[in-house]
Amino acid sequence: MPDAGGAALRPGLRVRQAVNLANGSTLAGLSVAALGGAAIARSVDGLFTGTGYRLPVPPAPAFCLGNVIVTRVGELDPGSRLFRHEARHATQFAWCGGVVMVPLYLAAAGVSWVLTGDFGARNVFERLAGLADGGYAGKPLRPAIRRATGRLTAARRPGGVTGFSGPGRPAGSRVRPDPGPASAARAGSPASPSR
Repeated sequence: MPDAGGAALRPGLRVRQAVNLANGSTLAGLSVAALGGAAIARSVDGLFTGTGYRLPVPPAPAFCLGNVIVTRVGELDPGSRLFRHEARHATQFAWCGGVVMVPLYLAAAGVSWVLTGDFGARNVFERLAGLADGGYAGKPLRPAIRRATGRLTAARRPGGVTGFSGPGRPAGSRVRPDPGPASAARAGSPASPSR
């Protein structure tokens, strides 16, 4: 079956289209687009676009539900980075079982906010869809989290490097393990290994 561009759908896109139709996410997307006053049209790769969306939520300039890309703008170029980003979300809806992705996405956005103060920077769904393509920027971890994870990472490094300082030892200094009597014997030392 050809899409809006006249080309036959590749098998993977046909599967995505069928799964999102069966799991109800495409129907949900068409409904939300219609409720928001968007003009719905068929697009490429088995997707629909809903342009001119007018509801205040979600606040994003574009979002996806099933095989429906909804946007506030009057037109969304299928060759644009934003379109490709939202199309990757359509695939995520198929993999996540449909509208079940919505609470999963919200949980991932919450984790991202806790870690960075930004809903998209560490959101696994946004990262897998391509942060830059979706207009997101990577953000560093919050300072307190960065300090805590830095100490944990340093404490686990092989070779005894730690992020903790002790008496007479600066943070990050190398701890030399006691070679013990067996090492001394192997090195040709006259020390007895049985002490």
